[in-house]
Parts: sequence; C-alpha cells; structure tokens
Amino acid sequence: MTDDTTTPPIRPVFYVSDGTGITAETIGHSLLTQFVGFRFVTDRIPFVDTADKAREACAEIQRAGEAHGTRPIVVSSCVDPTMNGMLAESGALILDVFAPFISPMEVELGVARESRVGRAHGMVDFDTYHRRINAMNFALTHDDGMAINYDEADVILVAVSRAGKTPTCVYLALHYGLRAANYPLTEEDLESDRLPPRLRPYRSKLFGLTIDPQRLHQIRQERRPNSRYAQMETCKREVSAAETMLRMERIPVLSTTYTSIEEISSRILEELNLNREMF
Repeated sequence: MTDDTTTPPIRPVFYVSDGTGITAETIGHSLLTQFVGFRFVTDRIPFVDTADKAREACAEIQRAGEAHGTRPIVVSSCVDPTMNGMLAESGALILDVFAPFISPMEVELGVARESRVGRAHGMVDFDTYHRRINAMNFALTHDDGMAINYDEADVILVAVSRAGKTPTCVYLALHYGLRAANYPLTEEDLESDRLPPRLRPYRSKLFGLTIDPQRLHQIRQERRPNSRYAQMETCKREVSAAETMLRMERIPVLSTTYTSIEEISSRILEELNLNREMF
C-alpha cells in the first residue's frame, strides 16, 4: 500500500517595508490565503529605509531562496522605488503594494508622487494619538468585566471565556480608537436566557461572539489543562447556553472560529453603525 500523502512545496515570503511592515503583512497574508497547496514560510523585515538596509534585506532574501531551493516572494510597502529595485537583485518576485495605484492617482490628481519615506507615519496628529491611547487604556481597564461602568463604551463584546473578546477589543482600540469593553458570561449568567442585569441598560452597544466548542476546548486546554473549565462538555454547554441567550435577546453574533480579528472588527463596525476611520 502506497502513501499518497505529499508534502506541500515551501515558498519563502518576506514582508518588507520602510516602516513597521504591518501594511505589507496584512495585504500579503490576504493574498496568500487565496492559494492552497503550498506552505508559505513568512518573515517580516521592517524599517528598510536606507540603501545599506536594503542590501542586507536583499542578502537575507537571497539566502532563503537558496536554502529552500525556490524563488522567494517579497511583498513590499517601501515607498521609494529604488528600494524595490535593490530588493529585486535577490532574484525574488517583488510585489509592490503601491504600484497598481500610483499611476492612476497621478493621472487623476495631475501631480507626480513624492516618494518620501516615513511620511505616512507623520500624518497622525496628537488628537488621534491620544484617542488611541485612551481607547487602549479603556480596553485594558474594562477587560473581562474588571470594570462594569460602560457609560463611555462604544461597544461591549459579550461571550464565554476565551472566545476572542480581548484581542478584538485591543484591535478596535489601536486601529479605530474605539472604547471597547468585554464581558465574560459566567456559569451563573448562563443559567438564564436573559441578559445579565448589568448589561441590559447597554443593549444597543452589545455584540456577541461565539466559537466552535471543539476549538474552545483546545484553547482552554492550553490555558488550564485537564480542568473542568477546559472539559469538552463544559465548552459545549457554555457555548450552547450563550448562543441561546444572545439569540433570545436579539443581540448580533459572529463566530470567531474561522474569522480573523480584522474581519470581526469590520463586522462589528458595520452592525453597530460605528463610523470610524482606521488609523
């Protein structure tokens, strides 16, 4: 009997930027998910803002290609075209995330681009900065029901423990400046089909998260192995009771099992009509 299982080919992928690289990584990740049958080995190279750093990045990319015996892929958000030219000397496929948009914008606006490194990072004013910091502080002080005065909250995420509330709140705070709180549904809360009394005055701010019980079991096992908290039956019971409560109370719900934080956040903004520009 032969084994038909084959190991997917490996492709090294680099997210390169003259800044943090988050933009290149976000776009690149979305791109890679469209292609199956490969194992992408990814790495981020941030702050490539000088010729010397570009040459160092080029050498690192080239070494990865030689180690894996295949052509690397580079997703670049470097604003200076000469940096991408230097990166291309590695022999990698260079995907410039700005390239498709520059020419149409130049035609539309009637001016040529100015490829100035770091300009995007200088566009954030102090008001925006302080709003983000204040939102982050709010998310941390209102994490897992630690503070229950939700008068100033923009959104309150409701779910059982370990369903993805905290990372979503942090993302909403950092990227949108939203004051996001989260409330963990306890076993006592789940004994009723009604919302906990402390949440009822804030019904319009509530958004529910749910998760597949099997995935919840895996997450809880990593946190508290072989505990009652992590038992499969506990996970099934809590998820079922939470979903029943949220459905009965007509609270919008989204499963986090196969959904990225970015998509969860976008759905929350849309459902609760929270119009906030991304930082």
